[in-house]
Amino acid sequence: MPVTTRTVEYPADGLTMVGHLALPAGADRRPAVLIGPEGPGLNDFQRRRADALAELGYVALAFDINGGRWFSDPEEMLAYVMPLLADPDRMREIGHAALDVLRAEPRTDQDRIAAIGYGTGGAIALELGRDGVDLRAIGTINAVTTGRPGEAAHIRCPVWAAVGSEDPIMPPAQREAFTAEMQEAGVDWRLVVYGGAQHAFHHPTVDHTVLPGVAYHARHAERAWHDVVGLLDECLPVVSPA
Repeated sequence: MPVTTRTVEYPADGLTMVGHLALPAGADRRPAVLIGPEGPGLNDFQRRRADALAELGYVALAFDINGGRWFSDPEEMLAYVMPLLADPDRMREIGHAALDVLRAEPRTDQDRIAAIGYGTGGAIALELGRDGVDLRAIGTINAVTTGRPGEAAHIRCPVWAAVGSEDPIMPPAQREAFTAEMQEAGVDWRLVVYGGAQHAFHHPTVDHTVLPGVAYHARHAERAWHDVVGLLDECLPVVSPA
């Protein structure tokens, strides 16, 4: 049986979010994964990632952050995203709304959920952890963001983070602040720095203007996806039904 997908609409942050749910073959409960998009919004890249995880046996929800919009204008995107990134409570509201949709899916194993995200979506995944959500793993790419003092101690699962060495948006000082926060909180954390990669190195080239310091790196994109799958296999293994 093939993977099945459907669009799901749900309210969050005063908007109607439009997510993409992918279900593996079968009818049994499976571990589940939230997938958060980068600042411009949810597009076919994250939808395909959800489909790929469903092919591996996971229930996967690629969630929305912009009310179904995709920002092709970098300045318009920043005007929306920067206030969001500065407001942990808004990020948590968006994350919890998506988590509620994932938990409402009958195929989801309620006790086995992970959250991964890219850019803004990764920051939201981290905020769910800082809010004490019972997750099995958190994975972020291009999002080594720090939170409010002391709240990282609420993270209850391993955290894997990835960033490009030449990322001007997540520079060395930001990486150091993130790792110091994780270490002080006693989190089981890992940071992978991909040499020569810039911001959003995981995302295939788009056909509109991008911010300086943003560039695709095909080799590291493949490696990062391999590492994400490895994180899930370690912390959230799929057990096929007998």
